[in-house]
Amino acid sequence: MMKNRKLCMSSSSSSSSSSSSSSSIVTVLTEDLVLKILNKLTESSDRKTWRLVCKEFYRVESVHKKILRVYRQDSLSTLLRKYKDLELLDLSVCPRIDDFTVTFVFGSESNRWNRNLKRINLSRATALRSAGLEMIVKSFPCLEEIDLSYCWKLGDREAYALSCAKNLRDLKLVKCLGVTDVGLAAIAVGCERLEKLNLKWCLEITDLGIELLSKKCSNLKVLDISYLKVTNKSLSSISELRKLEDLSMVACSNVDDEGLHYLGNGNNSLQSIDISRCDNVSFSGLMSVVKGHDGLQQISASYCFSDLTTTFVSKLKDLKSLCSLKLDGARVSTSNLLAIGQNCNNLVEIGLSKCTGVTDEGIIALVSRQGNLKTLDLTCCNLITDATLACVAKSCKKLVCLKLESCDSITKKGLDELGLYCAHLEEVDLTDCSGVYDDGLKCLSRCSELKCLKLGLCLNISDKGLSYIASKCSKLQELDLYRCTGITDAGLIAICGGCRKLKKLNLCYCEQISDKGLKFVSTLEDLSDLEMRRLKKITSVGLVAIAAGCKSLVELDLKRCYGINDTGLWALAHYSPNLRQINLSYCSVSDMGLMAVMGNMKCLQDAKLVHLTQVSLKGLELALRASCDRIKKLKLLSNRKSLLSSDVLQMLQARGCKVRWVDKPLNFV
Repeated sequence: MMKNRKLCMSSSSSSSSSSSSSSSIVTVLTEDLVLKILNKLTESSDRKTWRLVCKEFYRVESVHKKILRVYRQDSLSTLLRKYKDLELLDLSVCPRIDDFTVTFVFGSESNRWNRNLKRINLSRATALRSAGLEMIVKSFPCLEEIDLSYCWKLGDREAYALSCAKNLRDLKLVKCLGVTDVGLAAIAVGCERLEKLNLKWCLEITDLGIELLSKKCSNLKVLDISYLKVTNKSLSSISELRKLEDLSMVACSNVDDEGLHYLGNGNNSLQSIDISRCDNVSFSGLMSVVKGHDGLQQISASYCFSDLTTTFVSKLKDLKSLCSLKLDGARVSTSNLLAIGQNCNNLVEIGLSKCTGVTDEGIIALVSRQGNLKTLDLTCCNLITDATLACVAKSCKKLVCLKLESCDSITKKGLDELGLYCAHLEEVDLTDCSGVYDDGLKCLSRCSELKCLKLGLCLNISDKGLSYIASKCSKLQELDLYRCTGITDAGLIAICGGCRKLKKLNLCYCEQISDKGLKFVSTLEDLSDLEMRRLKKITSVGLVAIAAGCKSLVELDLKRCYGINDTGLWALAHYSPNLRQINLSYCSVSDMGLMAVMGNMKCLQDAKLVHLTQVSLKGLELALRASCDRIKKLKLLSNRKSLLSSDVLQMLQARGCKVRWVDKPLNFV
């Protein structure tokens, strides 16, 4: 294919216009230029609109597509034949990926479409077993990255299948509960080129497996052993990994300062360490790591220590490259924060969530010299006031993310400073800030780059405040209005009119919202996550509008929406093919409505079905049978466990579905 080929519009009208003196510029663009334009489009909706312009745009997008995310397995073969130059295949949201599907799609000679595929995402493919993994590894010999996170039934046989991927460099096995030291040994021996490995929540891995891994995989740069029951012996082994740059060991409760001393005296090249929730370590151990690695860039030590020591803080001055420091949950003093501000001049991220002793004086001392700061977490630091925000705003003009949950003394005055000086703010969390009123939101609305705004439990805001946000924050993608009881349909209408890019919207317990408001929510084409818990005024009329209009909907929470009945669920089953998660607990649905959702929604993977009083036991069984080939998570009332037939439960378990049994009282409040 010639890169300088000129693109011709497919439609006759475009062809005729190209011959005229006022021809469209599109008709004379080279393929190189069109490809550059395509690469500038990051939003999926924009790319979809772009490829509908003409046949040539569609062709270029097909030929050069590098990343493919598949939502339904029945379209997998067709899509793979269409896109032949992929680098990443994402099957993480595909509801049914098992050995049969993999063999059918990848085993056929006609589907040997791309042997150069380098990355594949199979997270949550709970039905996948060793035969399927063997087929994938065999079909794609160039694979460098595999994600099998939350495939909780994977064990040592599957690990052995992975060991044949000789070029593997990045492997994620988060919560693969069946993998033991034997499986890890097979991977270590077979995949010696590994550079990144995530073993978080692989609870059967012990010191023995980590020791062998450290000996065989000398190229490891990133390692996550969070929540493993390993001891100091593992850290001794890890300390010999010369190329290791990033180590996460969250909640490794069997590790103490001795283990950290091993790391401090080790030969690796640590740039990032996370020891959060390691109960038996102290600042003494962490100081030994700091002393041995003056190139550290990130330190996360959240909920480890009761008090921040002066000795540790003074040691931070040796870390000239330190850019991220998280000390959530510690007791700090003004002198501590002053010393951090003086010793660490290149901080981009500071985490002080739930730290006691944080005051205006301390934060002012900390941030006064932090001109590069982009993320500041002050969650539950309830002693700070507008004085802190004034200093943050004037000193940290590059700030992108600010978390202020439960900071009750924040008012309009502080938000006004943010609006004046922090033009780059994209995320603000004001959850449970009782001092925030409508006039404060008016000030904050000057931050026109806002993408995420959390206002949950802000009981003093009303529709007027939302209208300010709607008028100036057109880039907003996530809005949390949890329990904002002063919000009505009018405020919702304003938001839906001004914030057309909304993807996530939380309306839980906003009890004044009715079907009228939902009609306007239905115009949000990009909305993927909608929470509407206990909206007593809404009915199936509003839900039908949502189903018909919100084609991108993926997660829907309808818990305690008592006015929702079968009519609304039939609409969801018909109009919302991509819905993957739903909460119908306490809704007024019958056997027919439940069957419509569970039987017809081919992408549904997670369903919460507690206290469906109008659904019979037989109706529940039929719904579970109809969805067992794709459902991965269920939440059911515990008294149903003994009543459901054993073959239904066995079928769900065999296909990788995790059932959470709960015992909750039936109350309609």
